[in-house]
Amino acid sequence: MDPRRSSLMFRHVLVVCRLAGRRCLLWTNHNEQRFISIQTKHPFTLLNPLLPCPAQSLKTAYRNLHSLQSYLQSRAFSLTLSQFKSKNHSSGDEYVDEVEGENEEDFIGDTEVEELFQQQVPTGIGEEDHRVFIVHPDVKWGQKKQYLTTAKLQMDEAIGLVNTLQNWSVVDKIILSTKTPEKKRIFGKGNFQLLTEKIRKTAGVTAVFMNVEQLSPMSEKDMQEAWGVKVFDRYSLVLHIFRRNARTKEAKLQISLAEIPLLKSRLKNEVANLDQQGGGSRYIMGSGETLYEVQQRLLKERELKIRSALQRLRKKRHLLRSHRKHKDFPVVSVMGYTNCGKTTLIKALTGDSGLQPKDQLFATLDVTVHGGQLPSHMTVLYVDTIGFLSQLPHQLIDSFSATLEDVAHSDLIVHVRDISHPETVNQKVNVLNVLKNLQIPEKLMNSIIEVHNKIDLFESYVSSEPEAVPISALKEMGLEALKQRVEEAVVKSTGKQTITLKVQLNSPQLGWLYKEATIQEVCDVGDDCTANVKVIISAAAYGRYRKLFQVT
Repeated sequence: MDPRRSSLMFRHVLVVCRLAGRRCLLWTNHNEQRFISIQTKHPFTLLNPLLPCPAQSLKTAYRNLHSLQSYLQSRAFSLTLSQFKSKNHSSGDEYVDEVEGENEEDFIGDTEVEELFQQQVPTGIGEEDHRVFIVHPDVKWGQKKQYLTTAKLQMDEAIGLVNTLQNWSVVDKIILSTKTPEKKRIFGKGNFQLLTEKIRKTAGVTAVFMNVEQLSPMSEKDMQEAWGVKVFDRYSLVLHIFRRNARTKEAKLQISLAEIPLLKSRLKNEVANLDQQGGGSRYIMGSGETLYEVQQRLLKERELKIRSALQRLRKKRHLLRSHRKHKDFPVVSVMGYTNCGKTTLIKALTGDSGLQPKDQLFATLDVTVHGGQLPSHMTVLYVDTIGFLSQLPHQLIDSFSATLEDVAHSDLIVHVRDISHPETVNQKVNVLNVLKNLQIPEKLMNSIIEVHNKIDLFESYVSSEPEAVPISALKEMGLEALKQRVEEAVVKSTGKQTITLKVQLNSPQLGWLYKEATIQEVCDVGDDCTANVKVIISAAAYGRYRKLFQVT
């Protein structure tokens, strides 16, 4: 081989490496740019252009360069997330990529969020620990009857919810049939009397968990008076779990918003009681407002402040999405019923050691983003989302719409199911219903990849649904097949194409392709300083490439 040509080509290899390294530095925080030491864990061999080298080494150099590019892309994304996490550790914000152009007026301080979070907390929410008596009404018929599950399985989930709370315990439980779930006491006179006697005879009970979607304020008051202890429904208990697990600004604001309807309903009931005593309708001296009107106004003002703060976070989230889109990274949202193994799966797909999955309900309350690679070396962003739960009021889900709207803007949804759970079919129906209520685009709904997780709990698992991908995230079984399915779906949804380009090695073409596309292979290096480069590239990027390098 001509030594001059060899030297030129090796210089090009190093130029591309410098471009990749510079690109990696651009990903890091402006005030904390760091160099990445590659030799320690990834000892890529970069050839010296001043030394003579055979043609075989030239191909080796391009192979190593290809591996280097893949490593730099994933490492750059991980660095960005970890730097931002470190910078904002005190506020609890984590796994958020930084965006240029964020206005100071969009910044929300920790003090402002904490004030909103601690103002007017509903009585009994997020406070003391409890020894709980669980009551499950087994509805025999009508609209409130659950047909895809059983009373025992619903009781098991109720026990799981209580046990999620640290220092809470279940002291006793009962399943009682009812034909009148819409009545104030839910049960008939006989069953309610039986229940009252059982609760009063059970030692150490400090709260009752009525396993229904939401009790009316009158029902809650009546039951508390009858039993002499605090009464929770699914709405208030889940709020309790959320309040204890909230770490980030967005989670705290969304939980505060979810509590507003509960505060409003309780206020109305409290004022009705005052009216009976002649106090609720009295005007406060000099204000021209009744006590009820003052409380309503204060609640409304707080709600407006919370929504305004969430809107600022939503604006930032929009900037983040624009940033990701500009970087041309496909986004894969991982959804599922709570505790189905979403976080464990993302950790297995990305190798992100910062993820610490927990075997509990609602361990994840925030959307977090994690970079991973597909078999073609394409970088994708996996979005971990809050888990779903059946029988929750719509306003609780609506309060998390700012977070869940990221799902509607993703390129693909992966629906993870705990296939070992006895209610797996019911859980699937609940998740799909929530997605439909979120107004997810039909194209995105039709392309969902369903994953059957926890197959390691079976001796031999055979899916009855041929399109589903069987895996064990914990044991890392079936992940390669899943990655292949994700890659095929992402390429289709993003309009990317796999093409082979003839590239001039004595021009910036190859460096540009490493930066703007996913290079799969560089081969057939010819004597005319050209090579055939196989790439995955979007239509927009290919258009820019053709225009920039005048390729026909």
